[in-house]
Amino acid sequence: MSSSGEHAPDPREITVGPLDLAARVDDALAVQALAFGLTDDEIGVRRHIVQRHLASPSARALGATTEEGRLVGFVYGMPNDRTQWWSTVVHPYLRQEGNDDWLSDAFVITELHVHPAFQNRGIGRQLITMLTDAATEPRSLLSALDTESPARALYRSLGYRDLARRVRFPSAPSPYVVMGAWLPLRRR
Repeated sequence: MSSSGEHAPDPREITVGPLDLAARVDDALAVQALAFGLTDDEIGVRRHIVQRHLASPSARALGATTEEGRLVGFVYGMPNDRTQWWSTVVHPYLRQEGNDDWLSDAFVITELHVHPAFQNRGIGRQLITMLTDAATEPRSLLSALDTESPARALYRSLGYRDLARRVRFPSAPSPYVVMGAWLPLRRR
């Protein structure tokens, strides 16, 4: 408390807004590495993936920054393209479950990560809802590790449901789940 009896402002006040992901890719990957446990080699691979995605004019990104400008969370995505790698990998799994129609007319959340020290503050929820609120597609897709986790709980609370489980991405040691939600995402 300050001497006037009021609470001092939180020095970690967070602002969510547009992010020039190309300019801050290393900051974003540092957050992802901490949140997702990536090795240096995996970070290098992810850098190339992000740069390739950003070549799409429809890719959009938001960041969560502290007052000092430190990036503590980010999300990016784009309208789905059935010819891109992710779609070609998940398509057979979705088809097997009768959900392959979800690949059409959907906005894909490519990455969503929040620095562990800033999790459980609603930052991830704010990032994903702000990004999908700007989408023109009627629904959204994402993939997540196929385990019960705080991320899966967040996605379910927003209206995402499992469309295909035990999805195997090449070189990923653990299975994933593909989840889908109608837009706009559910609010609390």
